[in-house]
Amino acid sequence: MTLNPFNYSKTAISTRISTFVIFVFIFSACSTLSPIPKPIENKGKSISKSMDLTESEKKNWFHLDLLNDTIPGLSLNRAYTEIIKDKKGAPVTVAVLDSGMDLDHEDLMEVLWSNSREIPGNSIDNDNNGYIDDIHGYNFLGESYHEQVEYTRILRLGIGDESYQEKAKTAYNKEFSEITEGFEQMQGMAFFLEEADKFIVRELGKSTYEAADLKNIEPDNEMAEQILFFLKEMLSYGDNIEDLKVMIAEGITQMDTRLNYHLNIDFNGREKVGDDPYDITDLGYGNGNPKNLVKDESHATHVAGIIAAKRDNSLGILGVADNVSIMSIRAVPDGDEYDKDVALGIRYAVDNGAKIINASFGKSFSPNAEWVYDALKYAASKDVLFVLAAGNDGNDMDDLNNPNFPNDHQFVKGQEFIDNVITVGALTPYFGEDLVAVFSNFGKENVDVFAPGDDIYSTMPENEYDFQGGTSMAAPMVSGLAALIRSHYPQLSAAQVKKIIMESGIKPKLNVVVAGDPEKVLPFEQLSKSGKMVNAYNALIMAEKVARGKTKL
Repeated sequence: MTLNPFNYSKTAISTRISTFVIFVFIFSACSTLSPIPKPIENKGKSISKSMDLTESEKKNWFHLDLLNDTIPGLSLNRAYTEIIKDKKGAPVTVAVLDSGMDLDHEDLMEVLWSNSREIPGNSIDNDNNGYIDDIHGYNFLGESYHEQVEYTRILRLGIGDESYQEKAKTAYNKEFSEITEGFEQMQGMAFFLEEADKFIVRELGKSTYEAADLKNIEPDNEMAEQILFFLKEMLSYGDNIEDLKVMIAEGITQMDTRLNYHLNIDFNGREKVGDDPYDITDLGYGNGNPKNLVKDESHATHVAGIIAAKRDNSLGILGVADNVSIMSIRAVPDGDEYDKDVALGIRYAVDNGAKIINASFGKSFSPNAEWVYDALKYAASKDVLFVLAAGNDGNDMDDLNNPNFPNDHQFVKGQEFIDNVITVGALTPYFGEDLVAVFSNFGKENVDVFAPGDDIYSTMPENEYDFQGGTSMAAPMVSGLAALIRSHYPQLSAAQVKKIIMESGIKPKLNVVVAGDPEKVLPFEQLSKSGKMVNAYNALIMAEKVARGKTKL
């Protein structure tokens, strides 16, 4: 899957924050969760933060509020404190269509969806839904983990006509060349860093040092001068040498995986599953255990924690939504997902009661896209909201040269064929020109909103917690908020919830850097259809008015 694990993190972002004017909707109705305060509006004050984020702010920034905390979070703390308070909504099931999930995690096990119609472990389809022993969801990948990316599979299997294969070949050759070159460079960098480190340790007479210590060394030859220059540059990207070694080693491992599996023409990860992944009628494969196979399969665990990590257990983190159950659907491997698994996964979620499906994945080739499109139409017909990550290539998604699947437009300019899909870009915690994450895709027509997605602290396998960044993390912010709205206002449709989230956001009049390119600066309001940042506080106020018939969408 091209967009997984979505763990790109911005390492050097200015913390200077600009002044701006917040434009929001002003509402005044009372509420069943009331008293409802007014939504966030312009107070005529400068929004500024002159210091780095504290450790607590780093771990919880998406809960914070732009006006109160000068951090562009969801205003979630305010929403719970001032609006929700002690009110309990109706239960809502959110399907996480993703990789395998740690079903035993301390912060997730109490919020897992359970299929009460199925008897665990008896190898019988008790509820006659076509899936055996599906207690917490379903695993469409069986024992498979590594996979090729789609254009590698197209070349291996000769899928499509000559033109389609030529496009796949062009994409494949470009990435193979880049990864091969990058792999060699990273290996060389690792070797030189190790040797340079040994040299500096000998010169300083101590095993640990910082960038400031290098100023005390006077190079007496060209090699020493090169080493000092190299280390000074490297330490501008990390706090210490050991962290840099780990970062480089992780980069080498990722590239090695890319070459050995994702771009390896001779590899076939689907052999372990046993079905024909290009035959939608070949059913009965997989199993009822969507648990992650290895610790590194962490993506779904991280996503699920953002949505619904238990809020009242004094452990780990606080999920966006309470009174939510998480349905785990394992359909996204280490590589590109199959259209068949995605389509069947959507239908499984819908048929088993999910009201929201989180989709933090995507790819640039989709040989059987119509299967997924039909499944999305089916979800729309059953009033299920589909929340989609925009992608991590820093691309303009309105440019047809940057195709991304799944989508809700079928590449017909500005025309959505369904109204239940909301596509989400990623924000950083830094309000100003660096507000948009360097990796985030954008698009005035094909991205709907932006939400926190950079350096998000959430659940990881084996009762651990860590930071990951990507539009994969922004999508579950919106899924959690949608669950919160549907919990307290179950009468609202998926299409209404989508519009509420889009229209109630905050629209900063702000120019931002996109794709990490300082030469590419655009107005934030031009990067998505709504031009807004998601805001839970405002969304709940608008939901109340819509539910009472006070506001029409």
